[in-house]
Amino acid sequence: MESTRKKILVIEDDKDIRDTIVYILEEENYDILASEDSKILKSIDKHKPDLVLLDNWLTDWKSDANGQQLSKELKTNPATQHIPVIIISAVSNIKEIAEAGMADGYLRKPFDLAELVDIVKKHIK
Repeated sequence: MESTRKKILVIEDDKDIRDTIVYILEEENYDILASEDSKILKSIDKHKPDLVLLDNWLTDWKSDANGQQLSKELKTNPATQHIPVIIISAVSNIKEIAEAGMADGYLRKPFDLAELVDIVKKHIK
């Protein structure tokens, strides 16, 4: 039987932050697919997430792209534009970065765990 739980793709290079996000959202009964880099986006059509939580600065990034550019790619691709994208970052201009990346929302680090749950619930119907 197909799971009715919503699937969230978490892309965060900081292991502690990634593990915390996974733990909190699994407690909220979401299926979590976590990755330390954006290579997983190459197979996004296979995973079919209901939401993407995307770190803006991935330290092992192999190109010049960042979360803002990845978000924009997802939002301008007809196959993935319906998937809500939340950019996570500690930068002060996160709102502008999220808007420029066409993201559906943003979460500023360090974030409150309740904030994390709230923004996920807001974007997953």
